[in-house]
Amino acid sequence: MTLWVLDTDHISLLQRGNPFVISKIATINPSEISVTVITIVEQMYGRLDVINRAKSKQELVRAYALLKETFNRLCQGNIIDFDETACDIYYELRASKIRIGTQDLRIAAIALSASATLVTRNRKDFEKVPGLKIVDWSIP
Repeated sequence: MTLWVLDTDHISLLQRGNPFVISKIATINPSEISVTVITIVEQMYGRLDVINRAKSKQELVRAYALLKETFNRLCQGNIIDFDETACDIYYELRASKIRIGTQDLRIAAIALSASATLVTRNRKDFEKVPGLKIVDWSIP
């Protein structure tokens, strides 16, 4: 069994109805698909930003509806914690001076701690992480 961790970019593609991501997910047992708690944070910050930028009543109402929808969908899935093992890996990766963003480094650490494959379009950064398995479901 492979554990697949969807990076935030793939969650966004899924939310936008990307046919390649949707068809790939349909072939996998839902218990084998997860997101990290870091992705939850990134998604919520994104939704809160849309709320804060809303200029009209319609935009504000829609922004809150999207926040609720995102929250409900993400809570239905498998969420992998940033636990002590992931934190230790994160500090090791940081000490090795890998030059990627903090949140991406935390996502990588969680995926490594779970022996999971990260599903992402961000090969440029995640390929810098030794031992991290990555795939991209956004392309045929």
